[in-house]
Amino acid sequence: MTKFELPEKPKKTNTSEDFNNLRKAVDELDKFDYTWKTYANKADRRINAANKYIEELERENQSLKADYNNQAESILLMLEEISTLKSQLQQQALPVVPECVAEFIESYKDRRTIYGVFDKISKNRKTYPKLYEWVFEDENSQATFALAFITGKYEVEKPQLFYIELPNVYGLKNKVLVSKVENGTIAEFSNRKNYALKFTEQEIKSIDERYWQFAVPVEDGE
Repeated sequence: MTKFELPEKPKKTNTSEDFNNLRKAVDELDKFDYTWKTYANKADRRINAANKYIEELERENQSLKADYNNQAESILLMLEEISTLKSQLQQQALPVVPECVAEFIESYKDRRTIYGVFDKISKNRKTYPKLYEWVFEDENSQATFALAFITGKYEVEKPQLFYIELPNVYGLKNKVLVSKVENGTIAEFSNRKNYALKFTEQEIKSIDERYWQFAVPVEDGE
């Protein structure tokens, strides 16, 4: 018995049409590969640009955090200094100012800054002669005025008082003190300080400036 064998499949030969089709397929693959590579390159560039932008944002964020921390630290230090200064001011004795200064502070404390007040006093020295003389007498007076104005806390200086001590009035041998003034004229005298009147410099000069030469300062406790 002979073995049955299938006939061989005839080999297909490549025709020019097949070659052209294959060439077209390869061209299409090349175009697709080029398009894909171009898109991939653009995508890579965009991704790299995005990564750089993210890095810049991170660096900027770190810088902002550092600045914020520095500013926060500075603010805390400033608050501590203010608290310390406030505590020191509370422990210090209140600044003492003359009555004319106290009246001026009360008039302008809610309407001007300390710089505006100094400027006003300087430009109106003829209107406030005593105030100007005291404030600009020296740096200590300016510092005292500024502290009193800013804090609003101060003590009013008690004016110096004087006796008017006149010698040999009406033939008396001993010195006497003015004890009564009526209508701007000295009316009575006393040889005892308990009964003598106490005057400010302005009050004495308002009677007669010549009496100022007889002014005797009132001592503490008198």
